[in-house]
Amino acid sequence: MSSLAPSFFQQAVTAELPVDRQIGIGCVGAGFIMADCHLVAYRQHGLNPVAITSRTRSTAEQVAARHGIASVCDTVDQVVQHPEVRVLDVAVPPDCQADVIRRAIQLQREGKGKLRAILAQKPLGTNYPEARELVQLCEDAGIVLGVNQNMRFDQSVRACKALLGTGQLGQPVLATIDMRAIPHWMPWQERQGWVTLRIMSIHHLDTLRYWLGEPERVFASVAPDPRTARKFAHEDGIALYILEFPGNVRAGSWDDVWAGPSREGAGSDIGIRWRVEGTLGLARGTIGWPSYPERTPSTLDYSTTADQGQWHQPRWDSVWFPDAFIGPMSELLCSLEQNRVPSINGRENLKTMALVDACYLSAKEHRAVSPQEIASRSE
Repeated sequence: MSSLAPSFFQQAVTAELPVDRQIGIGCVGAGFIMADCHLVAYRQHGLNPVAITSRTRSTAEQVAARHGIASVCDTVDQVVQHPEVRVLDVAVPPDCQADVIRRAIQLQREGKGKLRAILAQKPLGTNYPEARELVQLCEDAGIVLGVNQNMRFDQSVRACKALLGTGQLGQPVLATIDMRAIPHWMPWQERQGWVTLRIMSIHHLDTLRYWLGEPERVFASVAPDPRTARKFAHEDGIALYILEFPGNVRAGSWDDVWAGPSREGAGSDIGIRWRVEGTLGLARGTIGWPSYPERTPSTLDYSTTADQGQWHQPRWDSVWFPDAFIGPMSELLCSLEQNRVPSINGRENLKTMALVDACYLSAKEHRAVSPQEIASRSE
């Protein structure tokens, strides 16, 4: 089996773009994710944000000036009712997002908006039941809901998915993600009482689903992060979990946001590494995000039984933050243009939300939990 051409991986990590890039995007939120990721990526690829609002008008004005957005609005209502807005891009804290979407749906039902789609942040809700409510609201209103699970569009994650699709690794056996990183926690997280599982681990759980399909059960163990515990009480700082998939496939992640006392004077060993082992080969990679704002592309190396010990190392120049953030919005716009369901649709994302809630229940009750158990409780 021959190695894959560099062009194969470059195509895999390059987002498909809509033909019509002038559809009006209304932005709710003007924090880091919107200002430094969404809008940077959108402008790089010629998308059309036309209106923005934020909790603080001055912040919205600054972001609008930076990214050339014509209309600064005082409320969500004004963004939804903007004559050019067809897609709502929501980037607010998780405990605020549901109210934004509910209000947008209400305005749509009253004939005061012309929305075709909403791009929501992950987590879609503060828990599975809330996420399920939002999915149903959008479906009933005829609005396409996409969820910004942006790690799916990280270049090495995308490349690994494409590699798995070729069969060069054979049947998957084991996949692992090892995160040793110290995130910049946002003030709103103190309100939640939770830290890692719904903020960081949700990326990894969604990625493992993206690579391997639907797990049958998960066993999770959590502990507070000593550094963050000095700021506010929480349970899920350090999160460890094992996923069992059909066919004896296993996966797991060590999500360590303590990562040693490097900020307290010890040496630093920060990074995210992943590995996928199959019956015919293995792939390993790194995620460049912890180096942000330094541009550090994620990587992938792979070797198969036909390679006699040789490693293949395709590379690319793009990075997760902010380049990959074109992926979710572009996927949503392409789905509208092509009259198809987006791969990041809200109903599909409920499976990730159920898996996250299964981790919380597993850690609480010290047992393996099926995501279906979570879903069944909300039916």
